[in-house]
Amino acid sequence: MRCLKAFGERIMARDPDRQTAEIHIRVALINRFNALGTAEIVRVA
Repeated sequence: MRCLKAFGERIMARDPDRQTAEIHIRVALINRFNALGTAEIVRVA
């Protein structure tokens, strides 16, 4: 929940469908940032 608030304290949309879309966008952004920050591990031997 803390990560969602990092993109803004409040949900700006008033319509429930748009609120859902806004949350989905925020979660997608968080997942993308996590993917960029995660090290890629490759087995050598």
